[in-house]
Amino acid sequence: MSQSTKQVVTRFAPSPTGFLHIGGARTALFNWLFAKHHGGQYLLRIEDTDRKRSTPEAIEAIIDGLNWLGLDHDGEITYQFARAERHREVAHELLASGKAYKCYCSPEELEEMRALARAESRPIKYDGRWRDRPASEAPAGVDPVIRLRMPQEGETLIHDLVQGDVTVANSQLDDMVLLRADGTPTYMLSVVVDDHDMGITHVIRGDDHLTNAFRQNQLFLAMGWDVPEFGHIPLIHGSDGAKLSKRHGALGVEAYRDEMGYLPEALRNYLLRLGWGHGDEEIISTEQAIEWFDIDAVGKSPSRFDFAKLENLNGHYIRHADNKYLTDIIAPHISAKEEITLDASGLARLTAGMNGLKERAKTVHELADSAAFYVRSRPLILNEKADKLLSEDARTYLERLLPLLDNLESWTEENIETTVKDFAQSQELKLGNIAQPLRAALSGSNVSPGIFEVMVILGKEETLGRISDQVS
Repeated sequence: MSQSTKQVVTRFAPSPTGFLHIGGARTALFNWLFAKHHGGQYLLRIEDTDRKRSTPEAIEAIIDGLNWLGLDHDGEITYQFARAERHREVAHELLASGKAYKCYCSPEELEEMRALARAESRPIKYDGRWRDRPASEAPAGVDPVIRLRMPQEGETLIHDLVQGDVTVANSQLDDMVLLRADGTPTYMLSVVVDDHDMGITHVIRGDDHLTNAFRQNQLFLAMGWDVPEFGHIPLIHGSDGAKLSKRHGALGVEAYRDEMGYLPEALRNYLLRLGWGHGDEEIISTEQAIEWFDIDAVGKSPSRFDFAKLENLNGHYIRHADNKYLTDIIAPHISAKEEITLDASGLARLTAGMNGLKERAKTVHELADSAAFYVRSRPLILNEKADKLLSEDARTYLERLLPLLDNLESWTEENIETTVKDFAQSQELKLGNIAQPLRAALSGSNVSPGIFEVMVILGKEETLGRISDQVS
């Protein structure tokens, strides 16, 4: 099977026992890009066979996280549990052809096997005791499991697209269970049947699944099916080189969106560069990623998660983002935090102010916090530093400035600046002695974008109203 003669089909197959974590998001991204690069399909399969731990909330969170990242899947979502009858059918087909067999071992016998292997420092594996026993020896009243008859000699070779050629001696692979005693299919069986039926040509996943590939390879061969190409990507580690944990950033994607305030395109760009590279390129658009991405450029070593790099990248994407797009993102944050409903004029004010706000923001939350003053209700509550700026003398000067501003017929940045500068000069003051109290009165803070820009965006009526609130 080659990419040139068969359409590439990849899949992302999360288990909905929790949210979409950051490693899973990167796996989904690599599968999505590989399929897009080769003009193929990227499918989504929810592996919900663990009925005790799989929840509708987790499924919704995974799909929501993938949608937020822009990783749209082709076709309908496949739900693994709904295909259990098909999985059983394949197990019985293998049984009928002699490639699988019934095993009647009790839990106690299996534990004895494990204990003996531990005592003799051998790998823990099933010893094949029911492999060739006749059905006439089956104990009465015991439901058997169905095991795959694995090869016992030679070796299994995986031509891994990331790891290179990897082999294991077949003597290390035991006869794995396909159907449990209660008739439920195992993970190994379900995955292989689903990958075949979905036409998956490339299985790209974390290298913690590499040992599964040897067993799954044998199951494909036993059914006479094409074996997909495997690509096992190294896991993500923390900045200290240790396995990724919550303190490193092993959180659900929704935490990066909601709690940390990252843009989806920034997180996607960052995840792309975790283990894959294209020369010295750091900022990579989606179009470039699709054009450049291929699995052979994925490194073999674990990559390290670095929040500082992610934050810098996020800042870049904020600075270059469309203003209306940013307004739509921060508006719900501001509405919730300020407990206000934003009308069309408030949204327009935020959009107009975005150029002066987005240059310094590293996260959506920083952007929302710095923009909120544009839409706060009067009178503004001043922070401590703003209150200090509005000394008695400063308030007096602002009161004198008010009628001059009120008399302006054309409310432009140039006219406002000229008026304020002329006023400062007439009072024998430095511009900052007027501009800083103005900033405090208009923003409630000691920091804001350029004050003349702020006054234009607020508009004449709102500007005069906010100044009046502080001098009356």
